[in-house]
Order: sequence, then structure tokens, then C-alpha cells
Amino acid sequence: MAHQMTEEDDWTPTFYIGQHESKRTYRVTEHVLRQAHDCNYDMLTTPITTPYFHSRVLTLLSNHLANSENARPVIIDLVQDVVETFPSIPPLSLVDTPLSPANIIPQLLAIASPWIDLCSPDPLIYDISRQVLELEVAYATFCGVENVLVAGPKLHHGNLHMHGVVQYARAIQDALVVGSRLQVHIRMPIMDHPDTDVEDEIDHLAKFTREEHRDGTEEMKSRKLDLFGTWDAWDIIRSVCKYHNLSLPRHLPPLPIQSRWYSEPVRILSMTANSFIANPKGHPVLSKAHLLLITRFFRAEIPPWVLLCDVGPIPGVDNPDTIVPFADGYLSPSVTADPAASPTPAEASTQHPNGQKKSKDPTPQLSYIRHLQRKQPPRTPMERYGAGFQDHLQTPLQPLTDNLESLTYEVFEKDPVKYDLYEQAIRKALRDWIDHGKPTSSPNGRVVVAVAGAGRGPLVTRALRAAQSENVEIELWAVEKNPNAYVLLQRHNVDDWHNSVNVVQSDMRSWKGPWRADASLLIRQSPNANGMEPVNDHNSTQDHVNGTFNGLSYSALASGLQQPSSLESGHTPIDILISELLGSFGDNELSPECLDGIVHLLQPNHGISIPSSYTAYLTPIAAPRIHATISSRTSWDATAPETPAVVWLHAIDFLSLTPQTTAPTFLNLAKEKGREKEKEKQKMPSTTSTEPATDSPVSIKASDFNHHHHHSHQSQTRPPMPTPNVLPAWTFHHRPPSFSPTTPPPLSNTHNRRHAALTFRTRDRGVVHGLAGYFESVLYDSIKLSTNPLTMDQESEGMISWFPIYFPLRTPLHIPDHASLTINIWRQTNGRKVWYEWMVEAWGWNLMVGGEKKRVRLGASELMSSEKGGCLM
Repeated sequence: MAHQMTEEDDWTPTFYIGQHESKRTYRVTEHVLRQAHDCNYDMLTTPITTPYFHSRVLTLLSNHLANSENARPVIIDLVQDVVETFPSIPPLSLVDTPLSPANIIPQLLAIASPWIDLCSPDPLIYDISRQVLELEVAYATFCGVENVLVAGPKLHHGNLHMHGVVQYARAIQDALVVGSRLQVHIRMPIMDHPDTDVEDEIDHLAKFTREEHRDGTEEMKSRKLDLFGTWDAWDIIRSVCKYHNLSLPRHLPPLPIQSRWYSEPVRILSMTANSFIANPKGHPVLSKAHLLLITRFFRAEIPPWVLLCDVGPIPGVDNPDTIVPFADGYLSPSVTADPAASPTPAEASTQHPNGQKKSKDPTPQLSYIRHLQRKQPPRTPMERYGAGFQDHLQTPLQPLTDNLESLTYEVFEKDPVKYDLYEQAIRKALRDWIDHGKPTSSPNGRVVVAVAGAGRGPLVTRALRAAQSENVEIELWAVEKNPNAYVLLQRHNVDDWHNSVNVVQSDMRSWKGPWRADASLLIRQSPNANGMEPVNDHNSTQDHVNGTFNGLSYSALASGLQQPSSLESGHTPIDILISELLGSFGDNELSPECLDGIVHLLQPNHGISIPSSYTAYLTPIAAPRIHATISSRTSWDATAPETPAVVWLHAIDFLSLTPQTTAPTFLNLAKEKGREKEKEKQKMPSTTSTEPATDSPVSIKASDFNHHHHHSHQSQTRPPMPTPNVLPAWTFHHRPPSFSPTTPPPLSNTHNRRHAALTFRTRDRGVVHGLAGYFESVLYDSIKLSTNPLTMDQESEGMISWFPIYFPLRTPLHIPDHASLTINIWRQTNGRKVWYEWMVEAWGWNLMVGGEKKRVRLGASELMSSEKGGCLM
């Protein structure tokens, strides 16, 4: 993460684009693939078997149904001892497949037969479908195929819904055993829509389901749209296959279910010609909602492939001498114009009935997608900073037991936003100190400022700069326990700070504060915990008392103090204490314990700590990719499922959303626009309208979907995000002590224990894989830092210093629609280390006799504990 960040980002995403023809009538040869490459396609699809093989299977099935010939015995009911014989499909022959081993095979995406039904309630249809899949996968593996695309489960069989998903998953698992080197991609729609779950072909095996295995209900029940039905099926498949590297293409959908699929391992985005709409010039383009979806998907560390389905043949396949245009993505503005505007009558007259006019470009959809590749919006500072770290687990720091390397400090220092906010806080604290006439702890009126945990000195520089900006004289101390960083601080003091800083090597918890000595003695830097030691060297005094920093005079070693001879030697308080000890959860890197050991040195009545407080926040999330990573580590690290990790959360879904978060449907948008229209009418003077009010229809454009986003200040190029329900767990405050600064801090650490019980309501079903943790910190007064997704853009937009923290669950917790989650989390300590414990419970409601609702517990996670890997004090 320590790479150089620049304002201009020349990043260009990689779009791996394939072409698929569902009725491809020719064999994909080296010539065909070369023609596709000349067009700027990256890959092609090919069926594993031919229509002849399909016909042969149907003949075998028809003969079996007629006379049960060529059968093998299978016991399907042990209770009734019913035995049925199923036909065996013979091995593939030459005419059954267009594939053979060749150099081009790795560039092909093999398509399994889409006419099989692995969810069939008829065991005969299921068995034949399973045989077909295993034959195809076995042969594809033999040929060297690396990727196979399998049609998703058929979720509707008459009135049966989700009947055979488990047996589908079992068949996929068997196929993975046969093709152990294959990547299997499950092709599923974004939503469970009954109208799309039908057999388009008359020869689909589902049409041969026998009557005795169909739902006996005579009347078809009304089948409703289920936004999360397809995801439910996918979750079952993934669970049965033990989180195998299955992938998931999808047709571009409307917004309601998008966030859930962003958290899943989507490997292919498939788009048909119907996914595109015509702009005013008749050229195929995508709606703004689709553009936002693509933008978010291509922010992933491993972006999905794009599969253009049935958008036209490969140009020049029939004529090798054809000059094929190369789709480089450089298109004129008229070709890529916004589709929301309506064409003029003249433009409309030149368009075909389907809305698109004849184009000279033989691959207009490909050209447009390549155009999108070139026009992707630049990455945010966090995306540039965290490149390569999406969903990558990192262990939190052990700041009290480990001495950090210079490179680690350098990573922290690459965040200008954080240090700008710190400088603002220091400036305001200094200004208030002077404006309010507060007494200082320095004998000559300088404000005593201490940077605890100075590291390589960025806060020291900011404190000096703030003092110069506010024209306030300060006495600055830098305390650092790392002996290596201490050497660098001394170097900075000589080369950069003009010997204006008192540098101390000490653990802040054992430092006794600024040391005052007789004015006749020179004070010099000392590596001991007392901070300063006097030496008799009057000649050298004259050399250092006139040091300067950016035009302001400072003492080299005693901050310019001309100490009176009457001053008694000893330690004195601190006026302003500055530290940057915050972790991803605020307190997880022992900021409370560290500051307990030094905050008692603050001036009792007026002392200021920067930061003054910080609050930890939590929200439940679905994070299947992170869970799979942790599960894979368990074999060699038994503590992995109970170790909180610092993670740049990317492929996640927030399970609890704020009440104002609603799925933007066309109905909601129509109502909203209707209300806006009515408000506009009410604003108009009554004399301007002579027509009666009417309920005129409201037009909804694709762009309205995009505008219905809770971040109204975001640009249209920023992907839409839901608003999570993020709740505070606890807060730590650091105030000046009410006792004498010479009083040592408490010996026990029990006052730093915390517990929170938080309740989150969920609207949609899902799986809880863990908890996402954030923090908000008040540096001083109104100046704040935040990683909380609800407030980060307002408080510290562009800040990159902290990734969230992730508290995993060993076993994911499944929740139904309209459930609630209770999260209990503890911050524990035994005086030697600090750790966390957490547990999640799922609750629902039962409708009792009489209409009374009873709250019932649906399940609970284990009590997780990070004690074994706790942060040592």
C-alpha cells in the first residue's frame, strides 16, 4: 500500500469480452477465433455437444418411456421397495461434439447443454440430465477446457418452487469431481421471476416430466416475483459445494437486488441485445443504471468478464478476405449519446421498428462496451491507495509490543486528509487557549504541547506549522518509545525543525512529563524517561537559543524558554496532548490504555487531549469471499475464525439498512415524481391555470432510477450504494484529570472494559458472515475523523488511513425476511492484554392464536473470542 499516489489517475480497467451465439451453427476453429480477435473480442463460446447429441438423448428418453428398454436398476423408494430402471446414455461419438483438443481451447468458454433439468421432480429426468452434464464435463476436461458455463437451476415446476435446488447442487458437486481442473460458472438471472423460468425450447427435458411427479394441484397458483429467490438458490449451491470457486454471471437488472450480488463471486456479466436501448441516433447504448452497475463491478480486484449474447455473428467468418473493423472504443458523441432523450421525427423515421437503425459498424455493442472501458471514471483516493487489498485480511498492529518499521510509518503518513484535520484541531486548540486566556504550564507563557507516540514526526511538523499559522509560541515535546524512530526524530530535529523540539525516548506510560531545571543550566535532549537532563555548557547555550522554524524563533533544546533562576527543578504538566493511536475500531490498538498512562499529566483545569474522544460502531454484513478465505486458513491457523482483521471491505452486503433506504422501483419513482409535480402546481399562482387538475400520467426515464439515490451529492458516475444501519457500541473520552498531575494512573484496567447489546432490523433474507466495525473520533471541538460510512464523507472525505475491522463468525448465520439481529460485543481485559468477544442472535415472530405475536429466537452464533490473539499491554 505504500505506492506513490498522484492526483491524476491513468488507470484503465481490463474488460475481457466474449461473444456467445445460442444457435451457433459452425464449429469454432482457429480461423473463427482469429476473426473474433480481429474484431476485438477476447473469447468465444462453444457448445460441448451438438444438436445431434440432443436428438439422440431425446430418442433414448422417448424409447424408455415407451417400452423401458436399455435400462439399469435404481432403487428410488426403500420404504415401498419400488425399483425403477433408468436408461444409460452411451459415450460421446464424433458427431456428438464439435470439440477436440487444440491450442485455441483455453480461449473458449464451453457451454453445457441448456436443455437439461437438474432440478426436475421426476427422478428419470434428473438422472438423464445428470448423465448429460457428467459426460460433457468429462469430455471438456479431456480437451483442456478451463471454463464451463452451466445453466442455473430451474426454480419453478408447476406449483412447485425451489423443489430441486439441493439435488442440482449435488449434481454440480459431482461434476466438479469429474472435472477437477475446471471452473464451473452457474448462469443465473438476477431475480426469481416466474415469467423467465420457462422452457423456451420445445425439446427441453422439463417438458417430459411425467404426470405422477408433477404437482397434483389442478389450478396453477399465482406465482410472484421473488427478488431474493435466485440468490437463495445460489446460496444453497455454494453451501453444498463447500464454497468451491463457483462463479455467477447475470443479466443486467434493475437496482433492488444489486447490492447482494455485488458481495458474491460474480465472474461473468452476460448481456443480450435486449440489454441495450437505442439512443436518439439509433445506436445501441446502456441506461445510466446499467452504467453505474458496470462501474461498480469493474472496481473489483478481479473484475468479471462481459459476455455479449446473440448480438450478431462474427464478421468475416464466411469470407476470410473480409476486412473486419477493430472495435477500439473511440466513438463519436452521437454514437454514445444519452438514451434518455427522445429522437426527433426525422431521426425516428430513419430507425428500424426495433428502435435501432442500420449501422456501418458490424459489432456496435462490442464497440460501445470498449468505449465504456476507456471512459470509466477515475479511481477514488482510497481505490488508488488500497489497490490489491480488497477483502484482504490484515492483522491489527501490536503497538506496545512491536517496534514498527519505517515503511509502516510511511504508509500512515500518506494520508493528507488525516493530518490536515489534525492540524486544524491543533490550530483551533491553540487559538482557543489564547482567546480564553488560559494559563500555560510553561514559566514564560508558552503553551506546552506534547506529541505522544511521535513515530517519524508528522504530527510534530503539523504542530509547529499550526503554531506558526496562529502566531502562538509553543514548547513542543515529542515522546517515542521506538528506539529506531527516536534516531530519525533526532535527525528531523536537526535538519528540519531547527532544534526546536524536545525529543524523548520513552514509553508514554512511564514518562513523567516536561522537566524543569535551573535557568543557569542548559537543557538538552536525553534518552531517559525523565525527558531532560541539565548540563553546564553556557557556550553552547548561545548557539541554540535563537533557532527558528518558518520564521518563528524557538529554542533549540528548551523551546526558547528563558527560565527564571527562581524556577525549581521538577516535572510540570502538559497543556495540549496530541496522539494518533486510533485503530480501525477506535480502541483496538490500545489507545485507551496508552493514553491512561499520560493523560494524567494534562493540566487539571484546562488541559486538552487531541483526540478528545472516539466511538466504536458496528453493523452486520454478508461477506462470502472473506468467509471463504478465513475457512481456508483454519487448517493451519485454528484461531483464524476468531481473530478480528483489518479489511478493506469490498465484496460485501449490508444486511441492515436505514429506514429511508428503499428499493427504487418504477412505482415508487412514479409516486415521487407525481408528488413533485403536485408541489410545483401548488407553488404556481391560481390565476395562471384555467384547466382543472387532472391525474396525468407521470413519465419515468432510466435516469430517474439513478437520481433516486440517498447520496444526492454524488455524481452520476459513482455507483449506487445502500445506506447501512450502523450503530454505536461504546465511547472513550480523554479529559484532563480531576486529581493532581503527579498522581499516577490507575493500576487496574477494568475501567476500560466495555459491553454493548445492539439490535438491527433486517428487511431481506441473507447470511451473516460477520460484523463490520468503524469508528468516529472528535479531535477537538467540531473537528472530527470518521470511517463510519454514514458520516465519513461529511467529516473526513478522502481519508485513507484506516480500513474497517471485521469480526468473523465461525459458522454463518442464516436469517429470513423481516428478522432482527441482536449483537452482543464485549471489550475484555485481564491486565495483561485486551481482546473482544462477540455473539449474534437472530429473532423472528410467530403469530399466535388470537393474533398475538411472539418473538422467537431463530438461531445464534457461537460466542466468539479473540483472547488467544489479544493485544498485549
